[in-house]
Amino acid sequence: MTVTSHNHVVLDGVNGHQHLMRLPALEVRQGDGRILYSFAVDGKRLPRFAAVSRIRRDGDAQVEGYQRPEVLSHIASIRRYLESEAPMIPNALVVAFDKRVQFEPLPGAPATSYARPGTLIIPASDDLLDEDKPGWIVDGQQRSAAIRDARIDSFPVVVTAFITDSDEDQRSQFILVNSAKPLPKGLIYELLPATSGALPVALQARRFPAILLRRLNCEIRSPLYRKIRTPTTPEGIVKDNSILKMLENSLSDGALYSFRNRATGAGDEEEMMSVLTSFWAAVSEVFADAWDKPPRQSRLMHGVGIVSLGFIMDAIFDRYSRKRAPETGDFAHDLAELRTVCRWTSGFWDFGPGAQRKWNELQNTTRDIQLLTNYLLCEYKARVWSNPLPSNEG
Repeated sequence: MTVTSHNHVVLDGVNGHQHLMRLPALEVRQGDGRILYSFAVDGKRLPRFAAVSRIRRDGDAQVEGYQRPEVLSHIASIRRYLESEAPMIPNALVVAFDKRVQFEPLPGAPATSYARPGTLIIPASDDLLDEDKPGWIVDGQQRSAAIRDARIDSFPVVVTAFITDSDEDQRSQFILVNSAKPLPKGLIYELLPATSGALPVALQARRFPAILLRRLNCEIRSPLYRKIRTPTTPEGIVKDNSILKMLENSLSDGALYSFRNRATGAGDEEEMMSVLTSFWAAVSEVFADAWDKPPRQSRLMHGVGIVSLGFIMDAIFDRYSRKRAPETGDFAHDLAELRTVCRWTSGFWDFGPGAQRKWNELQNTTRDIQLLTNYLLCEYKARVWSNPLPSNEG
């Protein structure tokens, strides 16, 4: 036996040199004889002993493996996060080992009835084929792939492992790990405004809209005060995701874009809040009969209405911003011209010959949102766009 580093040794094997990684680990006994091992390893070295078993069918059409194919966009997002300043992945990867992996308890070390420290001995080599590796990644496929591809020298990760030669046992653990209910997106969005540090791209893009959503929902001056349904405001009637879509659309190329810092993705919150509170106050005034009702009674408070009206806000702002910033009265003046064509709570939307839709048939789908948005924008352009701006005196 020849020691080659602090965390692995080399043994002469039957087929030449077989590398054995020796990693400090904690053995934990659970339930009736089940044993887990917790250890840390450089994520760049995971492919030396652990492979991904992807779902496939053999020649007899039987399912083999258990892991889903890599999601490239997700991997790219994690990789960018890993390449940012001070990244952290606190949740452990889960690996299933076959019985070639051994555990040596540490003599004389403190232990309990359910845990003892020691060393995990893992066969490892850059030359091993996937089917010859002793480990399979049960949970953490995207994270391990992102670490593998990231332009970083190393990135230690925590691994929880179990030893079994049973494919059925591996699959059952995969199902248990991946069938747990994920963290609700609404809770994530509520946490984003108070989050610091780098985030995956998808969450980073929603951080600033989440800040505006929080202010709309928590400031008394807002017409949407406590009307947005979030985990901490369950009594709200408008879904948080509908508000986020409306905000993201406007931040992308609408009214709020004018106050955005393209370099940081943030912007002038106060100016944005002024536009938002003015517009939605006007909506609540012009469509008072449809305001503050649950979505099943009013499509105004439904996702399809919220997102579509967001585009009307952008159009009205664009009309006024050439001379001045629109105020609540300006938004109300223009919205009033649409009152006779809107069917928020009853009747039929008239989208053209043979295209009538009952008021509550519109759903929060991309197709229906686009249909309603195009209709309202066409009506707005035909009825209002070329008219003189109302006076803002007084």
